[in-house]
Amino acid sequence: MGCVNGKCCLRRFRSQNPSSSRHVNSSRCQIITDPTTLGSTQVPSHGLVLKYSALSHRGHYPDSPERENQDSFIIKVQLLSNPNLHLFGVFDGHGAYGTQCARFVRDRLPEVLCADPAALQADPTKSFHEAFLTVNLELHNNPDIDDSMSGTTAIVVLVYGDMLYVANVGDSRAVAGVLRGDESVLAEDLSSDQTPFREDEKERVQKCGARVLTAGQVEAATAAAIDGISIPEVEANEGVSSEADEGDPPRLWVRDGMYPGTAFTRSVGDLTAEGIGVVADPEVRVVRISPSHLFFVVASDGVFEFLSSQAVVDMVSKFSDPREACAEIVSESYRLWLEHESRTDDITIIVVHIQDLSESGSSENHQVIQTKITDERFALQKIPEASIEKDSCLPLSDFPKEHSLSGVSSPAGNKS
Repeated sequence: MGCVNGKCCLRRFRSQNPSSSRHVNSSRCQIITDPTTLGSTQVPSHGLVLKYSALSHRGHYPDSPERENQDSFIIKVQLLSNPNLHLFGVFDGHGAYGTQCARFVRDRLPEVLCADPAALQADPTKSFHEAFLTVNLELHNNPDIDDSMSGTTAIVVLVYGDMLYVANVGDSRAVAGVLRGDESVLAEDLSSDQTPFREDEKERVQKCGARVLTAGQVEAATAAAIDGISIPEVEANEGVSSEADEGDPPRLWVRDGMYPGTAFTRSVGDLTAEGIGVVADPEVRVVRISPSHLFFVVASDGVFEFLSSQAVVDMVSKFSDPREACAEIVSESYRLWLEHESRTDDITIIVVHIQDLSESGSSENHQVIQTKITDERFALQKIPEASIEKDSCLPLSDFPKEHSLSGVSSPAGNKS
Protein backbone atom coordinates (compact mmCIF):
# COMPACT_ATOMS: atom_id res chain seq x y z
CA MET A 1 0.00 0.00 0.00
CA GLY A 2 1.20 3.49 -0.67
CA CYS A 3 -0.18 6.96 -0.23
CA VAL A 4 -3.67 7.84 -1.37
CA ASN A 5 -2.21 10.02 -4.11
CA GLY A 6 0.21 7.35 -5.28
CA LYS A 7 0.09 4.09 -7.16
CA CYS A 8 -1.96 2.29 -4.53
CA CYS A 9 -4.81 4.72 -4.07
CA LEU A 10 -7.44 2.31 -5.41
CA ARG A 11 -9.35 0.31 -2.85
CA ARG A 12 -8.51 -3.35 -2.75
CA PHE A 13 -10.92 -6.22 -2.51
CA ARG A 14 -9.39 -9.29 -1.01
CA SER A 15 -10.40 -12.92 -1.28
CA GLN A 16 29.23 -12.52 16.92
CA ASN A 17 30.70 -9.95 14.34
CA PRO A 18 33.32 -11.53 12.09
CA SER A 19 36.08 -9.78 10.16
CA SER A 20 38.49 -10.90 7.52
CA SER A 21 41.76 -9.64 6.18
CA ARG A 22 41.11 -11.33 2.87
CA HIS A 23 39.75 -8.78 0.44
CA VAL A 24 38.42 -9.14 -3.06
CA ASN A 25 38.35 -5.96 -5.12
CA SER A 26 36.35 -5.46 -8.28
CA SER A 27 35.64 -2.43 -10.43
CA ARG A 28 32.78 -4.18 -12.21
CA CYS A 29 29.18 -3.36 -11.47
CA GLN A 30 27.17 -6.52 -12.10
CA ILE A 31 23.59 -6.02 -13.22
CA ILE A 32 20.67 -8.41 -13.09
CA THR A 33 19.16 -8.18 -16.58
CA ASP A 34 16.61 -10.98 -16.48
CA PRO A 35 15.21 -13.59 -14.11
CA THR A 36 17.62 -16.25 -15.41
CA THR A 37 20.52 -14.52 -13.67
CA LEU A 38 21.90 -16.42 -10.72
CA GLY A 39 24.34 -14.98 -8.19
CA SER A 40 26.41 -16.80 -5.61
CA THR A 41 28.80 -15.61 -2.94
CA GLN A 42 30.47 -17.12 0.09
CA VAL A 43 30.51 -16.21 3.76
CA PRO A 44 33.87 -17.83 4.55
CA SER A 45 33.89 -16.90 8.24
CA HIS A 46 31.03 -19.33 8.85
CA GLY A 47 31.31 -21.70 5.90
CA LEU A 48 28.17 -20.47 4.16
CA VAL A 49 27.22 -19.93 0.55
CA LEU A 50 24.47 -17.51 -0.50
CA LYS A 51 22.73 -18.25 -3.80
CA TYR A 52 20.44 -15.46 -4.87
CA SER A 53 18.21 -14.18 -7.61
CA ALA A 54 15.95 -11.15 -7.98
CA LEU A 55 13.03 -10.16 -10.16
CA SER A 56 11.10 -6.89 -10.46
CA HIS A 57 7.94 -6.78 -12.56
CA ARG A 58 6.17 -3.57 -13.51
CA GLY A 59 2.56 -3.33 -12.41
CA HIS A 60 -0.35 -3.51 -14.82
CA TYR A 61 -2.37 -0.29 -14.89
CA PRO A 62 -5.04 -0.33 -17.65
CA ASP A 63 -5.44 3.45 -17.57
CA SER A 64 -1.66 4.00 -17.68
CA PRO A 65 -0.19 1.15 -19.75
CA GLU A 66 3.22 2.82 -19.97
CA ARG A 67 3.47 3.57 -16.28
CA GLU A 68 6.97 3.03 -14.94
CA ASN A 69 7.97 0.61 -12.21
CA GLN A 70 8.34 2.47 -8.92
CA ASP A 71 9.97 -0.51 -7.20
CA SER A 72 13.73 -0.83 -7.02
CA PHE A 73 16.15 -3.32 -5.52
CA ILE A 74 19.83 -3.72 -4.79
CA ILE A 75 22.19 -6.59 -4.09
CA LYS A 76 25.71 -5.74 -2.96
CA VAL A 77 28.01 -8.54 -1.93
CA GLN A 78 31.39 -8.17 -0.26
CA LEU A 79 30.64 -4.72 1.11
CA LEU A 80 33.83 -2.87 2.02
CA SER A 81 35.63 -5.73 0.24
CA ASN A 82 34.76 -7.90 3.24
CA PRO A 83 33.75 -11.37 2.00
CA ASN A 84 31.54 -11.82 5.07
CA LEU A 85 29.43 -8.67 4.53
CA HIS A 86 26.53 -8.63 2.05
CA LEU A 87 23.49 -6.40 1.48
CA PHE A 88 20.06 -7.14 -0.04
CA GLY A 89 17.34 -4.49 -0.28
CA VAL A 90 13.97 -3.68 -1.84
CA PHE A 91 12.50 -0.18 -2.12
CA ASP A 92 8.85 0.47 -3.01
CA GLY A 93 8.35 4.05 -4.18
CA HIS A 94 5.02 5.90 -4.10
CA GLY A 95 3.69 9.25 -5.19
CA ALA A 96 4.51 11.36 -8.23
CA TYR A 97 8.25 11.10 -7.54
CA GLY A 98 8.17 7.58 -6.14
CA THR A 99 10.53 6.14 -8.73
CA GLN A 100 13.11 8.83 -8.06
CA CYS A 101 12.76 8.40 -4.30
CA ALA A 102 13.25 4.63 -4.49
CA ARG A 103 16.30 4.95 -6.72
CA PHE A 104 17.81 7.70 -4.59
CA VAL A 105 17.52 5.63 -1.41
CA ARG A 106 18.71 2.50 -3.20
CA ASP A 107 21.88 4.27 -4.31
CA ARG A 108 22.63 6.40 -1.27
CA LEU A 109 21.85 4.05 1.60
CA PRO A 110 24.76 1.65 0.91
CA GLU A 111 27.10 4.59 0.41
CA VAL A 112 26.15 6.17 3.72
CA LEU A 113 26.35 2.82 5.51
CA CYS A 114 29.86 2.30 4.17
CA ALA A 115 31.05 5.85 4.86
CA ASP A 116 32.32 4.75 8.29
CA PRO A 117 33.52 1.15 7.87
CA ALA A 118 34.61 0.77 11.48
CA ALA A 119 31.24 1.91 12.79
CA LEU A 120 29.30 -0.37 10.44
CA GLN A 121 31.28 -3.44 11.41
CA ALA A 122 31.23 -2.57 15.13
CA ASP A 123 27.50 -1.82 15.43
CA PRO A 124 25.40 -2.45 12.30
CA THR A 125 22.17 -1.62 14.12
CA LYS A 126 23.33 1.86 15.08
CA SER A 127 24.72 2.39 11.58
CA PHE A 128 21.35 1.49 10.07
CA HIS A 129 19.51 4.01 12.23
CA GLU A 130 21.97 6.78 11.38
CA ALA A 131 22.09 5.95 7.68
CA PHE A 132 18.32 5.92 7.22
CA LEU A 133 17.94 9.29 8.94
CA THR A 134 20.83 10.78 6.97
CA VAL A 135 19.46 9.59 3.63
CA ASN A 136 16.00 10.86 4.56
CA LEU A 137 17.40 14.33 5.21
CA GLU A 138 19.38 14.22 1.97
CA LEU A 139 16.22 13.32 0.07
CA HIS A 140 14.37 16.25 1.63
CA ASN A 141 17.19 18.55 0.53
CA ASN A 142 17.52 17.16 -2.99
CA PRO A 143 16.45 19.94 -5.39
CA ASP A 144 15.62 17.47 -8.16
CA ILE A 145 13.14 15.35 -6.20
CA ASP A 146 9.96 16.69 -4.65
CA ASP A 147 9.33 14.34 -1.74
CA SER A 148 6.62 16.43 -0.11
CA MET A 149 4.03 13.82 -1.11
CA SER A 150 6.35 11.07 -2.38
CA GLY A 151 8.69 8.61 -0.75
CA THR A 152 9.66 4.97 -0.51
CA THR A 153 9.51 2.02 1.81
CA ALA A 154 12.79 0.20 2.46
CA ILE A 155 13.49 -3.34 3.62
CA VAL A 156 17.20 -4.12 3.83
CA VAL A 157 18.96 -7.27 5.03
CA LEU A 158 22.64 -7.08 5.95
CA VAL A 159 24.34 -10.46 6.18
CA TYR A 160 27.35 -10.17 8.49
CA GLY A 161 28.90 -13.55 9.05
CA ASP A 162 26.18 -15.67 10.65
CA MET A 163 24.03 -12.68 11.60
CA LEU A 164 21.13 -11.05 9.76
CA TYR A 165 20.51 -7.37 10.47
CA VAL A 166 17.10 -6.48 9.05
CA ALA A 167 16.17 -2.80 8.80
CA ASN A 168 12.66 -1.82 7.79
CA VAL A 169 10.54 1.26 7.17
CA GLY A 170 7.08 0.72 5.70
CA ASP A 171 5.19 -2.35 4.55
CA SER A 172 7.69 -4.21 2.42
CA ARG A 173 8.79 -7.39 4.16
CA ALA A 174 11.57 -9.90 4.84
CA VAL A 175 10.82 -13.48 5.84
CA ALA A 176 12.98 -16.56 6.42
CA GLY A 177 12.24 -20.22 5.82
CA VAL A 178 13.11 -22.34 8.87
CA LEU A 179 13.26 -26.13 8.76
CA ARG A 180 11.37 -27.86 11.57
CA GLY A 181 11.80 -31.31 13.05
CA ASP A 182 8.93 -32.72 11.02
CA GLU A 183 10.65 -31.56 7.80
CA SER A 184 8.12 -28.78 7.23
CA VAL A 185 9.40 -25.26 6.61
CA LEU A 186 8.04 -22.52 8.85
CA ALA A 187 7.87 -18.85 7.91
CA GLU A 188 9.79 -16.61 10.31
CA ASP A 189 9.02 -12.94 9.76
CA LEU A 190 12.23 -10.92 9.90
CA SER A 191 10.33 -7.63 9.87
CA SER A 192 6.98 -6.27 11.00
CA ASP A 193 4.87 -4.20 8.61
CA GLN A 194 4.58 -0.66 9.93
CA THR A 195 0.96 0.26 9.29
CA PRO A 196 -1.96 1.61 11.37
CA PHE A 197 -3.04 -1.98 11.93
CA ARG A 198 -0.27 -2.14 14.51
CA GLU A 199 -1.62 -0.67 17.73
CA ASP A 200 1.76 0.70 18.82
CA GLU A 201 2.30 2.47 15.50
CA LYS A 202 -1.28 3.76 15.45
CA GLU A 203 -0.91 5.27 18.92
CA ARG A 204 2.44 6.81 18.03
CA VAL A 205 1.17 8.67 14.96
CA GLN A 206 -2.02 9.74 16.75
CA LYS A 207 0.11 11.40 19.41
CA CYS A 208 1.74 13.33 16.57
CA GLY A 209 -1.64 14.60 15.37
CA ALA A 210 -2.61 12.06 12.72
CA ARG A 211 -6.19 11.04 12.08
CA VAL A 212 -6.34 7.31 11.44
CA LEU A 213 -9.29 6.66 9.14
CA THR A 214 -10.09 4.66 6.05
CA ALA A 215 -10.53 6.59 2.82
CA GLY A 216 -14.25 5.89 3.02
CA GLN A 217 -14.47 7.29 6.53
CA VAL A 218 -12.57 10.46 5.75
CA GLU A 219 -14.63 11.02 2.60
CA ALA A 220 -17.85 10.60 4.59
CA ALA A 221 -16.65 12.92 7.32
CA THR A 222 -15.63 15.55 4.77
CA ALA A 223 -18.94 15.33 2.90
CA ALA A 224 -20.85 15.60 6.15
CA ALA A 225 -18.87 18.66 7.16
CA ILE A 226 -19.66 20.31 3.84
CA ASP A 227 -23.36 19.63 4.46
CA GLY A 228 -23.09 21.02 7.96
CA ILE A 229 -23.66 17.67 9.60
CA SER A 230 -21.62 16.73 12.62
CA ILE A 231 -20.74 13.03 12.84
CA PRO A 232 -18.33 11.37 15.24
CA GLU A 233 -15.11 10.03 13.76
CA VAL A 234 -14.62 6.33 14.29
CA GLU A 235 -11.07 5.03 14.25
CA ALA A 236 -10.57 2.91 11.19
CA ASN A 237 -8.84 -0.06 12.71
CA GLU A 238 -10.81 -0.66 15.89
CA GLY A 239 -11.93 -4.26 15.58
CA VAL A 240 -10.63 -4.57 12.02
CA SER A 241 -7.86 -7.03 11.21
CA SER A 242 -5.35 -6.68 8.40
CA GLU A 243 -6.87 -9.79 6.84
CA ALA A 244 -10.35 -8.22 6.64
CA ASP A 245 -9.91 -4.63 5.56
CA GLU A 246 -12.02 -5.27 2.42
CA GLY A 247 -9.80 -3.07 0.33
CA ASP A 248 -10.08 0.09 2.40
CA PRO A 249 -7.21 0.08 4.90
CA PRO A 250 -6.73 2.67 7.65
CA ARG A 251 -4.63 5.62 6.53
CA LEU A 252 -3.02 8.69 8.04
CA TRP A 253 -4.54 12.13 7.47
CA VAL A 254 -3.83 15.63 8.70
CA ARG A 255 -6.37 16.98 11.15
CA ASP A 256 -8.26 19.24 8.74
CA GLY A 257 -7.55 17.80 5.30
CA MET A 258 -7.79 14.79 2.98
CA TYR A 259 -4.06 14.21 2.69
CA PRO A 260 -1.52 12.60 2.69
CA GLY A 261 -3.42 9.32 3.09
CA THR A 262 -0.42 7.08 3.73
CA ALA A 263 -1.24 3.46 4.56
CA PHE A 264 2.11 3.03 6.35
CA THR A 265 3.56 4.74 9.40
CA ARG A 266 7.26 4.83 8.43
CA SER A 267 9.03 5.63 5.18
CA VAL A 268 11.89 7.58 3.65
CA GLY A 269 10.75 10.88 2.16
CA ASP A 270 7.09 11.88 2.63
CA LEU A 271 7.96 15.28 4.07
CA THR A 272 4.31 16.28 4.57
CA ALA A 273 3.51 13.06 6.41
CA GLU A 274 6.41 13.63 8.79
CA GLY A 275 4.28 16.32 10.41
CA ILE A 276 1.82 13.65 11.57
CA GLY A 277 4.32 11.06 12.74
CA VAL A 278 5.60 9.21 9.67
CA VAL A 279 9.30 8.69 10.40
CA ALA A 280 12.33 7.30 8.58
CA ASP A 281 13.83 5.70 11.69
CA PRO A 282 13.89 1.96 10.96
CA GLU A 283 13.04 -0.94 13.16
CA VAL A 284 16.07 -3.24 13.16
CA ARG A 285 15.84 -6.91 14.00
CA VAL A 286 18.91 -9.09 14.57
CA VAL A 287 18.72 -12.82 13.85
CA ARG A 288 21.49 -15.40 14.08
CA ILE A 289 21.58 -17.80 11.14
CA SER A 290 21.11 -21.35 12.38
CA PRO A 291 21.46 -24.64 10.49
CA SER A 292 17.66 -24.60 10.25
CA HIS A 293 17.58 -21.37 8.24
CA LEU A 294 17.22 -22.48 4.62
CA PHE A 295 16.62 -19.17 2.87
CA PHE A 296 15.25 -15.68 3.22
CA VAL A 297 13.05 -13.53 1.01
CA VAL A 298 13.01 -9.74 0.64
CA ALA A 299 10.00 -8.36 -1.23
CA SER A 300 7.70 -5.41 -1.79
CA ASP A 301 4.06 -5.51 -0.74
CA GLY A 302 3.18 -6.35 -4.32
CA VAL A 303 4.06 -9.89 -3.26
CA PHE A 304 2.47 -9.87 0.18
CA GLU A 305 -0.81 -8.16 -0.71
CA PHE A 306 -2.42 -11.51 -1.49
CA LEU A 307 0.19 -14.00 -0.29
CA SER A 308 0.98 -14.64 3.37
CA SER A 309 4.53 -15.06 4.61
CA GLN A 310 3.89 -18.79 5.00
CA ALA A 311 2.52 -19.06 1.46
CA VAL A 312 5.66 -17.40 0.09
CA VAL A 313 7.90 -19.70 2.14
CA ASP A 314 5.95 -22.74 0.94
CA MET A 315 6.51 -21.67 -2.66
CA VAL A 316 10.24 -21.04 -2.24
CA SER A 317 10.59 -24.42 -0.52
CA LYS A 318 9.52 -26.18 -3.71
CA PHE A 319 12.57 -25.01 -5.63
CA SER A 320 16.29 -25.60 -5.26
CA ASP A 321 16.99 -22.75 -7.68
CA PRO A 322 16.14 -19.20 -6.48
CA ARG A 323 15.42 -18.16 -10.07
CA GLU A 324 12.53 -20.59 -10.24
CA ALA A 325 11.26 -19.39 -6.87
CA CYS A 326 11.33 -15.75 -7.98
CA ALA A 327 9.51 -16.55 -11.22
CA GLU A 328 6.85 -18.63 -9.48
CA ILE A 329 6.12 -16.08 -6.77
CA VAL A 330 5.97 -13.13 -9.14
CA SER A 331 3.72 -15.10 -11.47
CA GLU A 332 1.36 -16.14 -8.67
CA SER A 333 1.30 -12.63 -7.18
CA TYR A 334 0.44 -11.18 -10.57
CA ARG A 335 -2.31 -13.76 -11.10
CA LEU A 336 -3.87 -13.04 -7.71
CA TRP A 337 -3.85 -9.30 -8.31
CA LEU A 338 -5.76 -9.72 -11.57
CA GLU A 339 -8.10 -12.22 -9.95
CA HIS A 340 -9.14 -9.60 -7.39
CA GLU A 341 -8.66 -6.35 -9.28
CA SER A 342 -8.30 -4.91 -12.75
CA ARG A 343 -4.74 -3.79 -12.04
CA THR A 344 -1.62 -5.04 -10.27
CA ASP A 345 0.97 -3.39 -8.08
CA ASP A 346 4.64 -3.42 -8.98
CA ILE A 347 6.10 -6.72 -7.76
CA THR A 348 9.71 -7.14 -6.62
CA ILE A 349 11.40 -10.06 -4.87
CA ILE A 350 14.86 -11.26 -3.88
CA VAL A 351 15.32 -14.90 -2.86
CA VAL A 352 18.53 -15.91 -1.07
CA HIS A 353 19.27 -19.58 -0.38
CA ILE A 354 21.60 -20.25 2.56
CA GLN A 355 23.78 -23.30 2.03
CA ASP A 356 26.61 -24.97 3.88
CA LEU A 357 29.87 -24.48 2.00
CA SER A 358 30.81 -28.13 2.39
CA GLU A 359 27.54 -29.22 0.80
CA SER A 360 27.12 -26.55 -1.88
CA GLY A 361 29.54 -28.03 -4.38
CA SER A 362 31.25 -24.66 -4.69
CA SER A 363 34.98 -24.75 -5.33
CA GLU A 364 35.51 -21.02 -5.73
CA ASN A 365 37.42 -19.18 -3.03
CA HIS A 366 35.93 -15.87 -1.84
CA GLN A 367 34.48 -15.11 -5.26
CA VAL A 368 31.21 -13.86 -6.62
CA ILE A 369 29.79 -16.18 -9.25
CA GLN A 370 27.10 -15.11 -11.66
CA THR A 371 25.64 -17.26 -14.40
CA LYS A 372 22.98 -16.75 -17.02
CA ILE A 373 21.10 -19.69 -18.45
CA THR A 374 18.72 -19.61 -21.39
CA ASP A 375 15.80 -21.65 -20.13
CA GLU A 376 12.12 -21.21 -20.89
CA ARG A 377 11.29 -22.20 -17.33
CA PHE A 378 12.32 -18.71 -16.24
CA ALA A 379 10.59 -16.80 -19.02
CA LEU A 380 7.53 -15.97 -16.90
CA GLN A 381 5.16 -17.22 -19.56
CA LYS A 382 2.21 -16.71 -17.20
CA ILE A 383 2.85 -12.98 -17.04
CA PRO A 384 1.83 -10.91 -20.06
CA GLU A 385 4.08 -8.11 -21.19
CA ALA A 386 6.76 -8.90 -18.60
CA SER A 387 9.18 -6.01 -18.45
CA ILE A 388 12.30 -6.63 -16.44
CA GLU A 389 14.82 -4.30 -17.98
CA LYS A 390 17.17 -2.80 -15.42
CA ASP A 391 19.18 0.37 -15.28
CA SER A 392 22.85 0.24 -14.42
CA CYS A 393 23.92 0.82 -10.86
CA LEU A 394 26.01 3.81 -10.00
CA PRO A 395 29.72 3.34 -9.27
CA LEU A 396 30.90 4.22 -5.80
CA SER A 397 33.65 6.73 -6.42
CA ASP A 398 34.52 7.40 -2.80
CA PHE A 399 34.55 3.88 -1.37
CA PRO A 400 36.12 0.50 -2.15
CA LYS A 401 34.41 -1.23 -5.04
CA GLU A 402 31.99 -4.02 -4.22
CA HIS A 403 30.34 -6.56 -6.43
CA SER A 404 26.85 -5.16 -6.82
CA LEU A 405 23.56 -5.70 -8.55
CA SER A 406 20.78 -3.18 -8.75
CA GLY A 407 17.69 -2.85 -10.79
CA VAL A 408 14.41 -1.20 -11.60
CA SER A 409 12.37 -1.33 -14.74
CA SER A 410 13.32 1.34 -17.22
CA PRO A 411 11.26 4.56 -17.24
CA ALA A 412 8.26 4.07 -19.43
CA GLY A 413 5.74 6.77 -19.07
CA ASN A 414 4.14 9.48 -16.99
CA LYS A 415 4.58 9.77 -13.27
CA SER A 416 1.44 9.76 -11.18
